[in-house]
Amino acid sequence: MSDFLHTFFDWSEIRGALPALLTEGLRNTLLIAVLAIVFGLVVGVLLAVLLLSRRRLVRLPARVYVDVFRGLPAIVTVSLIGLGLPAAGVRPFGRNPLGYAVIAVGLISAAYCAEIFRSGIQAVPPGQLQAGRSLGMSYLKTMRLVVVPQGIRNVLPALAGQFIVDIKESSLVYLLGLGVGQRELYFIAQERQAASYNASALVAAGLCYLVITIPLTYLVNWLDRRMREGGGGGARRAPAALAQEDAPGAAVAPAGTADTTTGAAVKERA
Repeated sequence: MSDFLHTFFDWSEIRGALPALLTEGLRNTLLIAVLAIVFGLVVGVLLAVLLLSRRRLVRLPARVYVDVFRGLPAIVTVSLIGLGLPAAGVRPFGRNPLGYAVIAVGLISAAYCAEIFRSGIQAVPPGQLQAGRSLGMSYLKTMRLVVVPQGIRNVLPALAGQFIVDIKESSLVYLLGLGVGQRELYFIAQERQAASYNASALVAAGLCYLVITIPLTYLVNWLDRRMREGGGGGARRAPAALAQEDAPGAAVAPAGTADTTTGAAVKERA
């Protein structure tokens, strides 16, 4: 029992690892995760719109992207992007591995965000799109002003869950050999464990991850509860109201043409 406690709960090792974990490691973990989820949200919205296209040639590239990056293990993607691109002479970030780490995690996140957004947009009643088109708005304008905002609201819990996944997947970028000042939580703990042959630093890193992910998990559950109960804000603006804001002279459609929906939260995990 004493060997077990010494291996996993050596307080001197934990105290020695915490300063670097709480400053450098925590900062870089959150930096990678935040930049990756931003990248994933932007690319994911674009992919979702392509996936919803009625044209097969438009849908096909987006579907291939989503299937590939959802099907590959995250560690393979990180290795291909972070190690393969520089070896092939493609060095958009020079020798800075942090940029490749963000892109690798972001590409994975984008594939999952695309499916999340697609499901959320499809949950919006068709009447919303039809009402916007009846007011003379183009397809893209109706999607941008009416359908996509409602779809995003539908999937807020799932997007928060994806951010938790990105935080955990940021640990895989240790493969890229981050330098001092760029190391994330796992990299710091793994270095210390390799030097001391003691797993207490890994336990300390695990506690740091839990401090981030557990509150976020409760936030996801709270958002999901509010969405299911129909809370979280006032009624949505009808397409007619949006059209009036954009073109004051436009006619107002009958009240029954613009449905509202709270939608069910769409969840998809890696």
